[in-house]
Amino acid sequence: MNKELFMKGAAALSLPIDETCLERLMTYSELLKAWNQKINLTAITDDDGIAVKHFLDSVLLLKYIDIKSGVPLADIGTGGGFPGLPLKILRSDISLTLIDSQNKRINFLNAVKDELSLRGVNCVHGRAEELSRKSIYRETFDVVTSRAVANMTALSEYCLPFAAVGGVFVAFKSESAEKEILDSRAIIGTLGGKLADIIKAPLPESGITRIFAVVEKIRHTPEWFPRAAKKIKSRRFV
Repeated sequence: MNKELFMKGAAALSLPIDETCLERLMTYSELLKAWNQKINLTAITDDDGIAVKHFLDSVLLLKYIDIKSGVPLADIGTGGGFPGLPLKILRSDISLTLIDSQNKRINFLNAVKDELSLRGVNCVHGRAEELSRKSIYRETFDVVTSRAVANMTALSEYCLPFAAVGGVFVAFKSESAEKEILDSRAIIGTLGGKLADIIKAPLPESGITRIFAVVEKIRHTPEWFPRAAKKIKSRRFV
């Protein structure tokens, strides 16, 4: 990780970074690069890219979303741990659950958690559409995030069942995704949510604008959701 580049970006976001946070991010970066030689975690492996497109992009959320102290947060389809682990490193009070369908990624995340001595992190192997039917995960998280590459319609069905009523689901989307987000309002409503905001957030040191699709959970998700992955991917609701 390019430490100076990250610190410059964090300062632009008015995010306080202490030495412990910085050391943990540096170690995380080295583990990411080492493990990426064995398993596919990310296409971004240069120090500048890790600093900006992984770490700053993840913690950018803290500039725009008020995450209360101690809340349970679930990161769905977390991959190499983004945005969940950088958020946890800056906000140690968060109770973090990382969910991914590939066990080799979960092994990596557990290695990072142990190496960084992070408490309150649970790394879970499984498919989102199956795990969210289990009572220990269903509607139990105040904040749900996902930076997974999926259409907003499908992503909402994967993620909203995890969100507690009164909680929020925030999808990390690209600048070109505004129409896609607006087109997902019907399924969001069916799932018990409401599209509350579309936030355009400039990512420091990049020239990129990140979009946060903010969905409030206002009702319980009907018990027949989520459906099987094949039906979710079809984006058909009948």
